[in-house]
Amino acid sequence: MNHSIQRHEQYALVNVQESDFGGEVPTDFEVVSRNLFREGFHNLIIDFSTAENIDSAGISILKKVNMLCSRELGLMVLVSDNDDFVDQLIEGKIRDVTILPTVEEAIDAVFMNDLENEFGAESDDFNDDDMDADGYTQSEKP
Repeated sequence: MNHSIQRHEQYALVNVQESDFGGEVPTDFEVVSRNLFREGFHNLIIDFSTAENIDSAGISILKKVNMLCSRELGLMVLVSDNDDFVDQLIEGKIRDVTILPTVEEAIDAVFMNDLENEFGAESDDFNDDDMDADGYTQSEKP
């Protein structure tokens, strides 16, 4: 598989330089993505700018990678502005997949996802001891 990888603090950007995401390409992509997971990357941006077709093996691998990202509260974002390719991705029914037309929008989505996870973790830190006798927290008192 022809590709390039850019590693950033919060995400890895994989630029897939193939017109057809089928045959042996999905298997190679799975190896690349597993290596990125081992390196600690749970947010993956997959740039499919040159891709025109994807087969069932490609969809299956993307489902698996998406599940691995989600399991670690990460995000897999697929980037393509090719309507036909995006239609193929949608028909593949990848659960909760994020498909955006530009890498810049994908980067924004990763940052937003990280912020949502941080805010979610903070709200999980609620402590019953913070409530007064009337059932209000200090900030909620009327």
